[in-house]
Formats: sequence, structure tokens, C-alpha cells
Amino acid sequence: MIKYRYPLFSFLLFVSVTGLAQDVLLPACKNKMVVICHRGDHTHAPENTLAAYQHAIEAGADYVEIDLRTTKDSQLVIMHNITVDHMTGSKGRVKDFMFDSLRMIKVREPQHPEWGLHLIPTFKEVLMLCKGKINIYLDFKEASVAAAFNEIVKAGMEKNVVVYINGAHQYTEWRKIAPQMPLMISLPTAISTKEKMYQLLDSLQVDILDGNYTEYNTETVIAAKEKNVPVWADIQSPDESAAKWEKAVALGLAGLQTDHPRDLIHYLIKKGIR
Repeated sequence: MIKYRYPLFSFLLFVSVTGLAQDVLLPACKNKMVVICHRGDHTHAPENTLAAYQHAIEAGADYVEIDLRTTKDSQLVIMHNITVDHMTGSKGRVKDFMFDSLRMIKVREPQHPEWGLHLIPTFKEVLMLCKGKINIYLDFKEASVAAAFNEIVKAGMEKNVVVYINGAHQYTEWRKIAPQMPLMISLPTAISTKEKMYQLLDSLQVDILDGNYTEYNTETVIAAKEKNVPVWADIQSPDESAAKWEKAVALGLAGLQTDHPRDLIHYLIKKGIR
């Protein structure tokens, strides 16, 4: 997931205009540390496909991270990149395709042709698959807040979704349309001390913090915890390893987003922290 750093004053401006969220509750989670599958469990299926999400469910993860975009005819679909080029071999921006044309394009993983060809999933299909099985970490790339929330409500998943915000305008719309939806941002500025974290969270009324695990230290994680804002950090990378998990766990993080959910869960169980 690409993280965007928006100027701190932008979020402050929009918070002051829209007011604060009230009584926001995070989705229920039975585990001590939250495990989030980055674009689903794509160690066994192409990323952001229903098969990858099913593998995440079977792995025992707490959340699947999905990337929401919109077709030319306003259909909500899942694709990380702006274009379909990387995951399909076809070319073009998602928003320039009519839905029927987009569904004719198949997702594949070039490094693993044995995984087969898969449909680009709709948001509705993902909600139906995940309901009652796993929570959703919604990376809100390019879509209508009203349309997305309507799908969430129709699926009965209002208490099973958190939304990652990619810009101040998205914060505004979500707080206006669905004020009880948990919202998450990456750190908009470098934070190195407990005092600075207090100041940040007093200004930015968010429910979860994200960002690379290397951006945090024990002091800032404790400060966020004291403000009742969990840190679900990113650790997914080509060189993700147990050594990195060890460092992340030592920070006291509340959750990790990973490319290797099964291995991470096994590691956390062995450590007695899941």
C-alpha cells in the first residue's frame, strides 16, 4: 500500500470545519495483536482477488486490506494501482473502463502462472465473502464515500470495516456521511517524542495510526496507546522477516500489516502474543 503524507495543516483545517467523531468503536478482534493481510494473502493467489482474500480468512488473519476504485460507469471495484497494467497485462486506467469491459480482463501473477486467471472483484463481492469471517481494512483510493458506505450498510458490515484515508477531503466526507466509521491515517509528520505524539493526537481526531513500523519508537507507541489510538504499522516488504517482526513486537505495536500472514501468525503464537 502506498502511503500519502498530507501536510498537517490540511487535516487540522478539515477537522475544524467538520467537527469530531463521536463514539467510534473499532471492529471486534479476539487476538492480542491484529494481523492485516496486505492485499489479501497473495502468497498463494494474485493480490486483491477473491482467492487471496479467502486465503487470508483460512490463515486466521483479522483483516484483509483492499484497494477501492471506481469504473467509468460508477461501479466499485478492487485494484491497487491506478491502471490495470501491472496485474493483468492489459493497459488502461481503472476509471476509464466500463465495468463490463473491466470484467473481461483477468488478473494473473506472472511469477506464478499456476495460480490461474481471476476476475477483478467488486466491492460487493468482497463484502459478501468477508462477512462473518474477517474484517476489512479499506484503503480508500478513488471512490464516492456515499456509494462505498451504502454498499457497506447493505452488506451489514458497518461494524467490520476501518477506512484508511488518503487525503483531507476523504476525512471530511467520511466524518460527514458515516461519523462512526473508524478512520486511519499514516503519520503526517515525523514524531519522535511522547509530547509530540500527544500534540498530534490532540489535533488530529483519528481512530488508528498507520505508517511503517520504523517511524515509531516505544515512547510514541505508548503515547498513542494512552490516547486510545492503536498503531497498526506496515511491515510488508520484499525482505519481511522474523527479525523485523521481533523489532516491531518490541515496540508494543497493536497490529501489523504483512505480506506473510501465516508465518507471522505462527510467530506470534510461539511468542504467546496472539
